[in-house]
Amino acid sequence: MSALSSKLRGLRREAGLSPSRPADAPIQNQAQLAAPTSIDATAAPAKPHQSTSAEALRRLLQLRGRALTPTRTAADRELPGQLIAPGLHYTEVFADWLTPPDQLDARFARHDERIDTSRLLHFDTETTGLAGGTGTRAFMIGAADWQHGRFRLRQLTISNLAAESAMLAEFARWLTPDSVLVSYNGKCYDAPLLATRYRLARMANPLTGLLHLDLLHPVRRQWRGCWENCRLATAERELLGVLREDDLPGAEAPAAWLSYLRGGAATNLRRVAIHNQQDLRSLAGIGLRLSEAVARTPERHAPATSNSRARR
Repeated sequence: MSALSSKLRGLRREAGLSPSRPADAPIQNQAQLAAPTSIDATAAPAKPHQSTSAEALRRLLQLRGRALTPTRTAADRELPGQLIAPGLHYTEVFADWLTPPDQLDARFARHDERIDTSRLLHFDTETTGLAGGTGTRAFMIGAADWQHGRFRLRQLTISNLAAESAMLAEFARWLTPDSVLVSYNGKCYDAPLLATRYRLARMANPLTGLLHLDLLHPVRRQWRGCWENCRLATAERELLGVLREDDLPGAEAPAAWLSYLRGGAATNLRRVAIHNQQDLRSLAGIGLRLSEAVARTPERHAPATSNSRARR
C-alpha cells in the first residue's frame, strides 16, 4: 500500500494537484494534466480571485472610513446667545458707549448733509478667509445702532454651513430703505462679499442702493503720513484711546470657526465675537470723532483743510 500511495502522490505532483487532494476528485480542465512549462503571451490574463478583490475593497473602505472620521468633539461647544434657527445663533447686548448727537455731520465722508444718528447701522463681518472671492463666506455678521441713547450690538453666528441662508435673511430684516451703512473698508470687502452670498443664495441684496459711509477713506485723507498706518486698530487707539488686550486678531478668525466646525472647542469663536463687538464700538466712535472734527471746521474751508492734511 505504501508503494501505491507514493506513486499516487507522485502523479498528483506531476498533474499540479495538491498532494492532499482526494484521488477521486474530478479534474475540471485537461490542461491541469500538463505541468506548466511556458507562459502563453496570447492568453487572456487571469482574473483576480473574488475573495482577493473583496478583501482589497474592504481595506479601501476602512482607509476611507478612517480619513472621514471627524475629530473627537470637544466638551466646550457653547456659543453665546440664543438659537433662532437651526445652526443660527443670535446675541443682543446694550452698552453705554459715548453720547451720540441727534445728527451726524457727514461732510467728512463728502456727503453734504446731516444724517440722523438713529439711521446709522454700523456693520462688520467675520469671514472664512481674507482674500474674498466666491468661496469666502461670512460666518458672523455684527451690526450696531443707537436705541434711545444706548448702543445696541447684535450678532449673528452660524455653527454650520446650512444656516447661512437663515443668517442672510435675518440680517436683511435689520435694514430699511432709510438705513445708512457705516463700515471700515466695507465698500471694498464686506459689502461685495455679502452681495455675492446673497446672489448665490438667490436672495435680493438688501444693501443695494443704501448710503454707505466707509470710514477708512476719510481717515486716510486726514491722517495718512501722520500715523504709522490707517488700520482700524491704529485709528481707534489714536482717536478713542482704545488699546485691546487679549484680542484675537482678525486673521485668526477663519481658523477659529473652521476648528469649531470640525468639533473643536468654542473658546476662540467666543473671542471672535468679542473682537467683532469691539470693531463695532470703534466704528461708532471714529464716526463721531470725524463728525465732530468737521463740524468745528468752517464749511467753506473743510475740503481744503482735509486735502492739506492728506499731503502732510
